[in-house]
Amino acid sequence: MVTLTAPEAPAPALEAPTVVDLADAPVRSLNQDLHNAVDGQSWTITNPGGKHSLAVGINADVTVTIEGHAGYYAAGMHQKGSVTVTGNAGVGLAENIMSGTVHVQGDASQSAAATGHGGLVVIDGNAGARCGISMKGVDIVVGGNIGHMSAFMAQAGRLVVCGDAGDALGDSIYEARIYVKGVVASLGADCIEKPVREEHLAELAELLEAAGRTDNPADFKRYGSARNLYHFHVDNSTAY
Repeated sequence: MVTLTAPEAPAPALEAPTVVDLADAPVRSLNQDLHNAVDGQSWTITNPGGKHSLAVGINADVTVTIEGHAGYYAAGMHQKGSVTVTGNAGVGLAENIMSGTVHVQGDASQSAAATGHGGLVVIDGNAGARCGISMKGVDIVVGGNIGHMSAFMAQAGRLVVCGDAGDALGDSIYEARIYVKGVVASLGADCIEKPVREEHLAELAELLEAAGRTDNPADFKRYGSARNLYHFHVDNSTAY
């Protein structure tokens, strides 16, 4: 007896991305269309021209590619899906990101991923000052250097720096973890170097792989809170 099997159905054709040319379309219209998008769609934004607030507040599992440079607050309040900037990004990239992925293939200006609660932010180049300030759970991987006061008051999440870090790294840090491959100019208040254990090497390897990098986790140092600022001390008070 011969058992006949039905031929496999061909895979559905991928829907072509929706192309928005910002040389003609306003940013407000673009963002409204993205807010109305549904899971599985893909978008390509051409001629961004460094305009501000591109692709903000995305709450559907869509893929967005910005072909060129983005201005201030690109991919801010990002909730789902992925945004890729093929150029550089201005101040406040992915500010208050909640989930999903934001990837900049160039450099990012200051305050990248500030107050981020979750998700992954990847910057292939350098990031400016205050990268990851007040981060609350976001993961950040920077391929180059970061500027001063990065991870200031960082509460949770992981910051990975494959280059050097500027002054006052991790000032007043809480429970976020910082990994730096290069040289740290100086550590901020209550931030200290900590041992790198097997759990940290595994964590680093996972983050580097997610960012598409091949750096050796063993080349990094770890920094975190000394926890001295957690408790009141009379010597830190001011007499009037």
